[in-house]
Amino acid sequence: MKLRLLLLCALTLLTALFVAEAKEQRITSKGFERLMQLLANSWNKSDARKAADCFAEDAIYSEPPDKQLYKGRAELFKFFGGSEGRKSAMKMTWHHLVFDEEKQVGAGEFTFEFGSKVHGVAMVKVAEGKISHWREYWYESDLDWEEFIGENKF
Repeated sequence: MKLRLLLLCALTLLTALFVAEAKEQRITSKGFERLMQLLANSWNKSDARKAADCFAEDAIYSEPPDKQLYKGRAELFKFFGGSEGRKSAMKMTWHHLVFDEEKQVGAGEFTFEFGSKVHGVAMVKVAEGKISHWREYWYESDLDWEEFIGENKF
């Protein structure tokens, strides 16, 4: 009798854990690529609302150590151009995207043009299918991507 009760409790606990995990919206590598491309397309079209909607309500966006720090979707919407949009065009191109499905953490190598041209990397944490954390590191250069990476192509 005790063994049955113990097994029933264990089964109930496992079921509750599986249901809780299923409710958490986790994305796949393909889902990450779609999310990041949606963000790039939104920036490229100066659609601040669509770009901001790629981020969680309480997202944190930074360029360490203290160059940029934006907290929350509302701040990001303004940073991305707000209702009026940006005065000049942005162009984001992803070169490589990688994603750890278990940790829901990914990275992307990019070229971004907005007045000047930069090449860099963004580290991204995803929660509930949205970007919850974004850390970017970049280097300003007039070179195109192929010249910038030189002999280290892959």
